[in-house]
Amino acid sequence: MRTALSADPETFPRALRSRFFPDSFQPFDVVTLGIAAAAILLFLATGGTVLPDLVRFWRGLGSKPDAILANALILNIAVILFGWSRYKTLSRELLDRRRSEEEALRLADTDPLTGARNRRSFLPAVNDLARYASGAGREIAVGLIDLDHFKNINDYHGHKLGDVVLLETAARFGEILPENALLARLGGDEFAFALTYAREDHARIETMLDRLVASAAKPIEIEDASLEISASIGVTSSRDAEWPEGQDGSGEALMNRADIAMYQAKKQGRNRLQWFEPAMEYEQRFRGELEAGIRRGLRAQEFVPYYEQQIDLETGDLIGFEMLARWRSPELGLVSPDIFIPIVEEMGLIEELSKQLMEQAFEDARAWHPRLTLAVNVSPLQLRDPWFAQKTLKLLVAHAFPASRLEIEITESALHENPGMVRNTLTGLRNQGVIITLDDFGMGYSSLSQLRTLPFDRLKIDRSFIRDLKHDETNTKLVSAIISMGVGLELPLVAEGIENAAILKTLRQMGQLKGQGYLYGRPEPAEQVLERLAALDLLAPETPAVDDVERLREPAAPPSVKAG
Repeated sequence: MRTALSADPETFPRALRSRFFPDSFQPFDVVTLGIAAAAILLFLATGGTVLPDLVRFWRGLGSKPDAILANALILNIAVILFGWSRYKTLSRELLDRRRSEEEALRLADTDPLTGARNRRSFLPAVNDLARYASGAGREIAVGLIDLDHFKNINDYHGHKLGDVVLLETAARFGEILPENALLARLGGDEFAFALTYAREDHARIETMLDRLVASAAKPIEIEDASLEISASIGVTSSRDAEWPEGQDGSGEALMNRADIAMYQAKKQGRNRLQWFEPAMEYEQRFRGELEAGIRRGLRAQEFVPYYEQQIDLETGDLIGFEMLARWRSPELGLVSPDIFIPIVEEMGLIEELSKQLMEQAFEDARAWHPRLTLAVNVSPLQLRDPWFAQKTLKLLVAHAFPASRLEIEITESALHENPGMVRNTLTGLRNQGVIITLDDFGMGYSSLSQLRTLPFDRLKIDRSFIRDLKHDETNTKLVSAIISMGVGLELPLVAEGIENAAILKTLRQMGQLKGQGYLYGRPEPAEQVLERLAALDLLAPETPAVDDVERLREPAAPPSVKAG
């Protein structure tokens, strides 16, 4: 295990300082040595008088010595032997105790699996190394390493083989890092390292770190199995950028920047090395503010449904709406779902957001004509919940909204993680009358067998294919092939992204389709949908008259949110 001990006694742990920088003997040491020393002095005082007489008496050359003095001499010798024996015993006990304390300290600072440092000891060691580098005119680099998809190893092969992978990976890192570097396992599949280097050696350090990424990606052969993982590494250096006011190049600040860089490495596709850049810190700060705003927005009902028209291309009739999420933020204005939905999913709040939006949409759609449908997009994360179908049906019952008017749209990425559970979920919804649509068809990896076996009612052609119609002959052929396949599978098709009359004309020539896009108008809030439906005489019988629509606009105003 790599260590970095300071030469300053004050930086040593107390248990180690007592060994390397002893201030005084322990009290029982002094007593034991005092007894032994007194016995020796008494022996010298009495032995000079009694011992010669006792020797002559034993040889038959003199008279018997004084009995009291002779007994005192013998007792003196016994005390000396006892004191010396006791001192040796106490010394061994003290040495064993110190060794035990040192071992306990080592275990407290060491990862028991890999022998590297642990989280507890790594940060203080990095702080010491940063102070050393600053005083010696050297640079310090700190990196965080996350093994990509390591959970799959534990899930499929068991924790025993997972531990072997961690041991092998730590050994590979140890072989590449310099001898004076710090290596730690912070927990799970996360490692960290720190090292110092001369300023002119920065390019060499970059090459060495690239070797770390390559070493992690090499297959590990275990028990006739070849296990493959990769590593995402974020690195920062004291030379990277100036520190903002109030910060410095301390271990805490360096690790925070390395963590930001590692997050970027994972975001860009994993299995790569990413050096910290100042813009990442600003992005991280903005993300933190965005997450706090999302939590406040959920509590304040700032997320609202917008609706995009869906049209029968042959007749031009309005057949329904797709619900799209919008965030009416008091600070940021109207925020697109492309910005906040991925963050909401990562925060684990997608179910709460979806429930909130669906409840609003069901209430809004009750005011529409009963023949109009409501399409709702569902995140792949929601389909991991085995109770998703029951929760959705419970919402329908609570809001007295017919299941036959609800259309659930899922993307192809939702089909791959657990096809069996997805099939059961969709079948449960479809059996209750809910329409199931495969969204963004053509952008994923759906197979014909999935289209045949999964309970889909219709396909939605991705807008990227529709947008380039008439401009890209290959795209036009692809759309035509998709439509032919839909006809063969008896699956109706919806084309999204219809933005001009030329695209609409081409699609009409290809077959009977439904469609949506900006040609028919942009997504609208609930009150504008009511105005549109009132003009088309497509309101439910109990819906208020057009004159009363103005009153329905009031809830659409952004809610007031107190600062903080």
